[in-house]
Amino acid sequence: MGAQGIGLDSMEEYCLTNINERFSVITLPHSSIAADEGLLYVYGYLPKVFGLMAEDFSTVSLGNTGILQTQGPPLSLNGRGVVMAFIDTGIRFAQEEFLNAAGNTRILALWDQNLTTGEPPEGYRYGTLFTREDINQALRAENPYEALPSYDEIGHGTEIASVAAGSVVNGGRDFKGAAPEAEIVVVKLRQVKKNLRDFYLLPEGVPAYAENDIMLGVKFAESFAVTFQRPIVICLGIGSNLGNHTTGSALARYLNDMANIRNRGIVICGGNEGNARHHFNAPVPTERTSSGDVYTDVEIRVGDGEKGFLMELWGDGPDVLSVSLRTPGGESIPRFRLGTGQSQTFTFIYERARVTIDSALVEPGSGGELIAFRFADPTPGVWTVRVYAAESGGSGRFHMWLPITQFLSSETYFLNASPYITLTDPGIAENPITVSAYNDSNNSFYVNSGRGFLANGLIKPDLAAPGVEVPTALGRRTGTSLSAALTAGGVAQFFQWAVVQRNYPLVQNQAVKGYFIRGASRDSELVYPNREWGYGRLDVQGVFDVLAGF
Repeated sequence: MGAQGIGLDSMEEYCLTNINERFSVITLPHSSIAADEGLLYVYGYLPKVFGLMAEDFSTVSLGNTGILQTQGPPLSLNGRGVVMAFIDTGIRFAQEEFLNAAGNTRILALWDQNLTTGEPPEGYRYGTLFTREDINQALRAENPYEALPSYDEIGHGTEIASVAAGSVVNGGRDFKGAAPEAEIVVVKLRQVKKNLRDFYLLPEGVPAYAENDIMLGVKFAESFAVTFQRPIVICLGIGSNLGNHTTGSALARYLNDMANIRNRGIVICGGNEGNARHHFNAPVPTERTSSGDVYTDVEIRVGDGEKGFLMELWGDGPDVLSVSLRTPGGESIPRFRLGTGQSQTFTFIYERARVTIDSALVEPGSGGELIAFRFADPTPGVWTVRVYAAESGGSGRFHMWLPITQFLSSETYFLNASPYITLTDPGIAENPITVSAYNDSNNSFYVNSGRGFLANGLIKPDLAAPGVEVPTALGRRTGTSLSAALTAGGVAQFFQWAVVQRNYPLVQNQAVKGYFIRGASRDSELVYPNREWGYGRLDVQGVFDVLAGF
């Protein structure tokens, strides 16, 4: 985004950090954003927020993914010479799973975005960088986490890093990751600031991360491919329901660009929103009622204690949509349409809820129509959004999304929801590898896993991988972030063969994805590509079988 585009020329205090030729991060005082600019004006420039894609409850065999077979002779692929990067909640660096046989760390660098006691990486303005030497020195201390005060309190980053790149512990009897000899880069993301938490009405204490911090973390990690002249695999276990589920966020577009650079692998989880009832879609209404209106009713059940949420309605051209709203107590907001850049907040006589509605006939990033709803202190019960189509409407569909599960109470959902088009951003990015989850103990699809395809029909997910009760360094865990971690380890194995061993030294992510699709395991009774399974189940041995002509 350009400084001129958001009026920075008249501001004295702001910082500009370039990510690449398309994206920059602009930091400015919160007070400099006018309160009356409108919901979508602010929303268009604020970073989106992302949550974690593993669940609190928690067997996967590496053999069921073909990873174990390729770790052994004759291929002996263990990720040696490959860098794996995890932009997440940090890492518990002192655990055996991240040490080599000599007891030294396998972590090349750890950027903790939260700490201000040390020096940030060169070219960055915040956080503290710890090098491999810093970590090894801390490992020799009596209490490593006092000597180097970066600790993964949540555990999510430690879990996915161990699944993807955990060391061989006790000969593999206690633990073994998919790429146990890869080197590791870690970014511990800082939590979103209070102004973003308040804007998106996020529950207190729920982990949430800002898009700009994630993008800078990806940029930092990717730089090691240049510094060490090695292939790099970036694994992301985060997700968001914001956006039109077509073009994706700035983060998704940035990852799309990076996936086109040789020797970069990008693997992203598909999210855990498939059974959350947070997506609604329907044809744009075309049949006219006796009163002359053309509309569809969308019912949202709001649970007790819901603090609030941001909900989006997206429509495709040439359809022109407008809305009305009815509260659980029966008060109504009549049908209306706002001009682009306008925003209106509604209050009610008998309910303390406040609803801010804004619309953009053409949302700049996608070209689609966006109507955004910000519900603050919503009354429990059933809210009804009536969606109208103009007389000149087309014959497309419209979609609505609620936030991801962690950002809502469990009892807030659409009454007539669809389980499809529920992959989370940035897993909707076209070029990276997007992974859904299944239970490898019985080959059943994991019910909560996000499902495709995208709103524009693009084929996603690409693959499915085990994601139920996966063994990690911290116990068994479930979720698509574990599926992405396994797949990322498999990609590291492929990079070792292709780049390190010089069998295909200029390989790009798109080619890797193509090989993994061709090597995937498929069932004869299913049609592929599939909304749940993509092109099939991850099978790294199958990839090399295809290469060998078997």
